[in-house]
Amino acid sequence: MREIAYYIDQFIDIDDKVIPIQERGHQFGDGIYEVVRVYDGSPFLLNEHMDRLEKSAEGIELQLPYSRAEIIRIIMDGIKRSEMKEAEVYFQVTRGISPRQHHYPDTSSIFSMTIRHARKMGEEKRKNGISIMILEDERWKNCYIKSLNLLPNIMAKHKAVGNGCGEAVFEKEGIITEGSSSNIFAVKNNVLYTHPATKAILHGITRAKVIQLAKENNIIVKEEAFTVDFLKDADEAFITGTTTEILPIALVSQSRLPNQRPISTLLIELYKKQHN
Repeated sequence: MREIAYYIDQFIDIDDKVIPIQERGHQFGDGIYEVVRVYDGSPFLLNEHMDRLEKSAEGIELQLPYSRAEIIRIIMDGIKRSEMKEAEVYFQVTRGISPRQHHYPDTSSIFSMTIRHARKMGEEKRKNGISIMILEDERWKNCYIKSLNLLPNIMAKHKAVGNGCGEAVFEKEGIITEGSSSNIFAVKNNVLYTHPATKAILHGITRAKVIQLAKENNIIVKEEAFTVDFLKDADEAFITGTTTEILPIALVSQSRLPNQRPISTLLIELYKKQHN
């Protein structure tokens, strides 16, 4: 088993130095990306991730360098070469290599990828839940695009971790949007709430799967905005993401949520069954 990478039509060692200084992803963050979790050698929800990659490419007027089928072939080939059963596939597309200028250059876009060992979430953390920190959402208006430009998210996450929290959750004018690297759900009176899939949030792949599982198991789901106070008074709350999967929240800015989490626990078990 080995971690490997891919850059401009070839597989390479993950530690090879390959990014040219005038790569637009390097200089501008001019690109998009996806992260796919591999369970038992199989990429989970790959088609859904590809749908979102194509939507992000359209959102920034970027022509993908390969067809959908070719990208999937490269990913599957990489997983096979790595021989890893549990992995994370990160792939991105940038606008290419060009002398630095703000307007789009007439260059070919570039696909790159890494395949690394999967980060495992400790079951104790999943059992006990995490604390979250509420921060003002100062990001741009097109958060549905999975852009390489993540500086506000990174700064928020760093601040949260520095304050002993597992995630930073954004609020805009009192309304909860999403986490720095996750979507967020709240449960009140056996109803599951999450922010609607507007341009204000990333349309999470795990988020969509959780909504599907909830509806299939007779849990009422409301995709509507809710406030900070609503979250603090929730019966349950959790974040979702490709690598975090479903992770319960125990503390919201020092406000403790109930220890009993029947809906969260059910959804965690249902989600596990999807990829086991």
